[in-house]
Amino acid sequence: MKRMRWLAAVLCFCLLAGTFGCGRSGTTGGNGTAGGNETGDADFTAGSGEDTIRILSGSENQELEEILVRCADDLDIRIEMDYKGSIDIMRELQSGATEYDAVWPASSIWLSMGDEQHLVKHAASISLTPVVFGIRQSLAEDLGFTQGDVSVRDILAAIRDGKMSFCMTSATQSNSGASAYIGFLYALLGKQEGMTAADLDNEELTAQVQELLGGVERSSGSSDWLKELFLERDYDAMVNYECLIIDADRQLEAEGREPLYVVYPYDGLSLADSPLGYVDHQDERKEEVFLALQEHLLSQEIQTRIEATGRRITANGVSAENRDVFNESWGIDTERILSPIQMPEADVLMKALSLYQTSLKKPSLNLYCLDYSGSMYGEGHEQLTEAMSQILLQQNAEANFLQATEGDVNIVIPFNDHVLDVLQASDSSDAALEELYRQVEGYQTGGGTDIYVAAAQALELAEGYDLSRYTPAVILMTDGQSEDHLNTFVSEYESLGLDIPVFSITFGDADPSQLQQLAELTGGRVFDGTEDLTEAFRSVKGYN
Repeated sequence: MKRMRWLAAVLCFCLLAGTFGCGRSGTTGGNGTAGGNETGDADFTAGSGEDTIRILSGSENQELEEILVRCADDLDIRIEMDYKGSIDIMRELQSGATEYDAVWPASSIWLSMGDEQHLVKHAASISLTPVVFGIRQSLAEDLGFTQGDVSVRDILAAIRDGKMSFCMTSATQSNSGASAYIGFLYALLGKQEGMTAADLDNEELTAQVQELLGGVERSSGSSDWLKELFLERDYDAMVNYECLIIDADRQLEAEGREPLYVVYPYDGLSLADSPLGYVDHQDERKEEVFLALQEHLLSQEIQTRIEATGRRITANGVSAENRDVFNESWGIDTERILSPIQMPEADVLMKALSLYQTSLKKPSLNLYCLDYSGSMYGEGHEQLTEAMSQILLQQNAEANFLQATEGDVNIVIPFNDHVLDVLQASDSSDAALEELYRQVEGYQTGGGTDIYVAAAQALELAEGYDLSRYTPAVILMTDGQSEDHLNTFVSEYESLGLDIPVFSITFGDADPSQLQQLAELTGGRVFDGTEDLTEAFRSVKGYN
């Protein structure tokens, strides 16, 4: 019934507005724009000064865009931000981060692991926020989580008993997911520090973590997008930054909805320290501008404004001025001294992330709807083939922590103006996925385009699986405008009653509005593949 109410609301909005929106609403102010500038070169820009600082940032900093607009105006500079996941930030640093003047991940661990060329200087923490569980308040009360300290084992027990599920970002794509996952490992090991590679071979530990991660109902590659998804849909709980839970609760209460209750797992608490560092490309003027920006962000006035967003500026309490922001009725404990787990050494962390991706996380049900219409002939077909090679060929997937998980189901639905075939890997082994890739590689292009018939076919196939055992997703790639109508898909979606997101990738002359409709209807997202189709496929895989 909840899903049906959501469907009715979406369809009503479609009739009233004539189209669906997609993604986070932009923040604007002064000379700032969110969601890309006029040239499309950055995800967010602010200011119009002659000096530009281009920053590679985690998505959680989207909540600071209004403050950055103020900083850009105060300093008469231009700030450009690109938002990427933690692994991508690490990889970018490893390759030299030549396009960026600064880097601003959620946690220092990604600087220490990525800065192999020792380019980062002047790194300083801008704010702090713990990674917590936000649980529907009535559910938290029913579980007894509002009465005192809660352990990771308490949460595991609730999942085992079928009393709770939760949403979480991917541990291999986002810092909040990675931090929570490492916290789970420490808690179930009974440690707070000193995790070793040998610890990760413990069979009892891996079985418990599999059970815990089996409670993940929806995954995401972005902490901020996960918050937006939670606000739009109907889930029990989410693991996210305390500051994003606060922002969600503000919106929930403003809409008269039940807020989330914040639970701090005392035995597996992790902390994001939001370091901003300069990427040294031997440009003295850039360095001067960076230091001025960093100093301004650390000034008392701006720190107070940052704290007002729900971020902490010290590990011990909050200022009297912003105490009301940290609402105690939401379970927020400002008296708690934040004593986070110690992140393991780099080699142990990498082993832990590899285990998460290949054997511990809930298996994925991947339904790839791939456009083989005539307009994909030539370069388009080549780029599609290359993109799929990064997902299906495991030696390529490993480089970006996108390997198949044991038990994954991988289905490819090639289409043009009708479904051409249904291809499926026999299992999740390297050999089976390579054979599936060879079939994808051999398909020829031709004909028109109908995205809806392919997506509807994917839903029909998904109905044959026990979806509680999988993280399902339809991954739709097209370069054209569909010749059919949304009703084809809506009818199938409504009749089957499945909660499966459609993640779409635009390419060529694809109609974004058609894909946005599917995203809004299903709780999915649209990714831009016009510049780099391979990168788009990599991004979408971080969401399931």
